[in-house]
Amino acid sequence: MTQFDDRKRAFEAKFARDQEVQFRITARRNRLVGEWAAERMGLTPEETDAYAKAVVQADFEEAGDEDVIRKLAGDLTAAAVEISDAEIRAVLNDKTAEARRQFMDSLDGSQG
Repeated sequence: MTQFDDRKRAFEAKFARDQEVQFRITARRNRLVGEWAAERMGLTPEETDAYAKAVVQADFEEAGDEDVIRKLAGDLTAAAVEISDAEIRAVLNDKTAEARRQFMDSLDGSQG
């Protein structure tokens, strides 16, 4: 029974680590997409930082990306920036890959 318990604990620990990694990558992605949108809206560096944080916070409203997409689409439209949901989704995909790369690079840097 001990072997089973050990495997169960190892699986649970791996699951928790995987969830934390995904959370960090998604938060980083949201910050990057917030910076991208702020640039499109012509915000100052201070406004950009605040806006990127607001996009990260927007993701806590509901599961999935729809809350972030709604925020970005609404804010960009309000700033007279023409953009479609499909374009926003494409940027989310691009920024997800970038966030994953940055996260992996930070791991490589911390091990050296």
